[in-house]
Amino acid sequence: MTTLTPQKPAIPQPGGDVTPAPEPRPAAPEPRPAPELLPAQDTAWRELVDAVREAGQYPTRSEAESVTRVVLSALGGHVVGDERVDLARALPEEAARVVASQIPATRSLTAAEFVDSVAARIEGATPATARWDVSSVLSVLPPLVGDELVTRILDQLPPGYALLFGRAELTPAA
Repeated sequence: MTTLTPQKPAIPQPGGDVTPAPEPRPAAPEPRPAPELLPAQDTAWRELVDAVREAGQYPTRSEAESVTRVVLSALGGHVVGDERVDLARALPEEAARVVASQIPATRSLTAAEFVDSVAARIEGATPATARWDVSSVLSVLPPLVGDELVTRILDQLPPGYALLFGRAELTPAA
């Protein structure tokens, strides 16, 4: 007499023999879309993070993405009005959400204070590493959003930010 278990149903064979059913195959994992099949916004976000990774020489994409989010969120609190709206429109969708979700700051920060505020948001950061992080993100924005918008943003911010965007800060002659 053959004993059958519910996990392995029997399959009748010619001649009256009964053999257990084969083990079921595990379900195949969901295929991930190839990078070229990702929506355009995901691709644009990936390109932004890759540009930051290259500019900052970050060892991993994850680190570059984290730094990008922190810096853009800090910037989002300090850019207001039409410039903030135009910046969000010019950025990839994910970056635009990061910028636009910030509550506007109640006071303007100097460039040094801005860098210090970023340092406070990144575990283990120093003012020097935070300056590197800020510059790595902000310096990739001009080719992405346009020099005209960057100029408008810089006009809104206190002196000292131009260097963070990779621009020389020119002061009028006395």
